[in-house]
Formats: sequence, C-alpha cells, structure tokens
Amino acid sequence: MNPSAFVAWLHEAVVDSKNAEKRHIIRFAHGRDYAAFARLISRQRKSLPLLRHIQPLRLIRGISCTLRSTEKLSSVPFIHFVEEDNRAKVHSFWNMSMARTLSPSEGGRSAEKTVIPWGIKHIRAPQTWRKSRGERVRIGIIDTGADYSHPDLRHCLSRGVNILNRHLLPIDDNGHGTHIAGTIAAYTQNKGMIGVAPGALIHPVKAFDHQGGAFVSDIVSGIEWCVSNGIQLINMSFGMKTYSRALEAAVLSAYRAGVIIVASSGNEGKQAEVDYPARLRQVIAVGATTRKGRIAPFSNVGKQIDIYAPGEKIYSTWPRGKYHELSGTSMATSHVSGVIALMLARRPGLRPLAVKRILRKNARFIIKSGKKISSVKEIHAFRAVQAVDKSS
Repeated sequence: MNPSAFVAWLHEAVVDSKNAEKRHIIRFAHGRDYAAFARLISRQRKSLPLLRHIQPLRLIRGISCTLRSTEKLSSVPFIHFVEEDNRAKVHSFWNMSMARTLSPSEGGRSAEKTVIPWGIKHIRAPQTWRKSRGERVRIGIIDTGADYSHPDLRHCLSRGVNILNRHLLPIDDNGHGTHIAGTIAAYTQNKGMIGVAPGALIHPVKAFDHQGGAFVSDIVSGIEWCVSNGIQLINMSFGMKTYSRALEAAVLSAYRAGVIIVASSGNEGKQAEVDYPARLRQVIAVGATTRKGRIAPFSNVGKQIDIYAPGEKIYSTWPRGKYHELSGTSMATSHVSGVIALMLARRPGLRPLAVKRILRKNARFIIKSGKKISSVKEIHAFRAVQAVDKSS
C-alpha cells in the first residue's frame, strides 16, 4: 500500500471520533513518510471529508483516529506501530460526599493576611523567596485547565491551549488543574494564599475533561504545544497503568528538547508499582508525604520514584475564587514543580538530568521504622536553590 492508497483506505476506515470511545494512535516509521502523508491529507481534505476526524500528532510523527479495523495496518511498510489510544486519570482524591470548598478563614486560617499552606512551609520554600520566587519561569500544566478569574492566579496565568476544543480557552471545569496551579504559583497581597514559586508563569494545557480523564493522544498534543511554545517545565499530575509507546515517544522528544517533566506516581498505595508516565526514566517521578514527613499511606512507592513531597490535605485554589483541600501524589507533584521553578529562575539552562540529581542530592531522608532509607527522600526547596547557586 502506497501513501495515496493508505489515505483512501483511511477515509473508508475512520469513524466519526466525536461519537466513539475507542481511538487508535498510528505512528509513521520515518519523518519523510509522515510529511508525505500530511501533504496528501491537506490536498484531499475537501474531497474526503472524514479525514477531518484525524488528529495530527506531529511531535511523534503520528495521528490519532477511530478505526473500524486495524488489521490491514500490519502490512503497511511505512507504519511504525499502531496502539489503542488509552485513557489517563488525574491523581488526587477526596470523599465526594464530604467535599466542600473552603475560605481562607476556615480551619484557623487568617482572613486578613496571606496563607502559606503547610506543605509549602514544610519544604522550606519561603526561605528561598529572597533569592528566587521562580520569576518568569514558564510552566505548562497538562490537566483540566485553570480558573483565570481566581484572584490568587490572575498574576501568573498566561496563554494556554484547550486541546479538547481549540476555539475555547483552557477554562477548568473540574477543579484539579486550578488546585495544581495554586500550589505552584498562587500569589496575593491581600487575603488568599501563596504558592511555592509565586513569580512563575503558568500556561494551562487543557487535555483532561470535566471528569478528570484524557486520551493519550490529547496528552501528546499537549506536550507538543509545550515544546513548540518554549515551555521550560511540564507538570503531569496524572497517570495510567498501561504503557504507551506514543506517550513515551512524546516524553522523549520533550526531554531531548531540554523540557523538564514532573509526574505523579499514583495513589493506590502499591509497593514497587508506579504509574505511567512517572515510570519513564526521562521523567521526575513524585511520591507523597504526610504532615509528619512520612510516606503517605495512599502513595505508590518504589525505586522508580525520584523524590517525595507533601501530598496530604493540601490547601490550594479552586474554581470560582474558592479554596479546597485535596490529597494525592498530584498535590506532591505540584510542590516539586514549584521548587524546580525556583531553581530555573537562578539557572535557566539547567537540563532535566541535572535537575533530578540536584533535587535528590539535596533532599532530606525520610525516616521509616526509625531508620533512614537512602532511596526515599523528601524535597527541600532551600537546599536545592542553594545548591544551584553554588554550582553556577
């Protein structure tokens, strides 16, 4: 089958993706094959209208679409692989029957001054603010979007993208993305809260729907947008159990471009079982700790986790100007992203591997059963920023 015949076949095989739950990712073997395919699609889009349901994935030389059958693709010489376009979920939880939004004055918080949540104090972020507040570091949050009207986020929310509907702003219709953004970079001079890196810029990338779910292809498109728009750091507070070659290819491309990726390990409390994409070696994998500096009972653990951070009852921003407490490795990941922003503001050219090494070398040991465990370390913002200054 030549490229022209392949396009004709694709038009017959593709299903209206708006009404389909099962999608596929096709990756081309070489850049020249993908480029030839893209030219054909562009020329024949009007005569073959179903081709509009094909989602381009340029970062990985691929496409996403829903096909009636994939059998013929095994014999196409220029196709590298075909896989199901699986789903990922955000990594946080709360009891929905008891879920409620909070105001700054609740739980003993002062309504008259800025709140510094316990996790941000615990990792010693405030001690770094005289040296670094994460000024102008560009962070992509691939999540459910963000609340652009929240008073604590107005200063930091910059241009983003809605992968699910490119004509709309990446407005948060779930809450998770707004919560992540607050922990990373919230700031207010009045009542409200402050995040780890209040000088950082947040670029919301809405790839997740109102239920907190996303297709891998939409995540890949989100990574592509970040790479194309000069994002320095990507926060991925989500995960999935199944390995995806497409997701790994996108992460690898971003890593080679110098983008730092931070991902949550998962909330099942499993031993030696970490979700994807945190399991990929190009990613900084994050586990969660409690107020007492112990591993949270819900956090996945294992040697694949690079660093731990606060993830229990984390107070942060919520849509409609509210605040909410959530627990999860998602919340831990946002603390780590904030610390990396503090580091990048001091040394913008830090590469992903160097960042991972500095974080681990300057973290504090977590005590378990009265013993220090060398492979289990909790992030320490002040030491990490100091280490960056000393090495520059």
